[in-house]
Amino acid sequence: MNGFSGYRFMWLMVMFDLPVGTKKQSKRATRFRNDLLDLGFGMSQFSVYMRFCGNRDAAETLVRKVGRKVPPEGTVSVLGFTDRQYGNMTIFHGGTPDTEDRERKQLLLL
Repeated sequence: MNGFSGYRFMWLMVMFDLPVGTKKQSKRATRFRNDLLDLGFGMSQFSVYMRFCGNRDAAETLVRKVGRKVPPEGTVSVLGFTDRQYGNMTIFHGGTPDTEDRERKQLLLL
């Protein structure tokens, strides 16, 4: 792994369930999604966004930034995990496991 430890680098996953029953709630939810994009997150699924972080300190700083953007209603969860754990994730597309090597792609981000 080119001298890099898969346990040092971190990923953050933001999962949320925000109400959109009123126009104001819908605008808040859209603003939160846009804020995540502005913070460098990418959409993994509609209410799940992910971002790579260089280390635990950077991840903790980013968690605080996300926390300041959370709307007053709804639920937002932030999960941090190592690059090694990310590489062990199994993803299914239409019932078929994805065989893509995520760890090798990750090295391109460094």
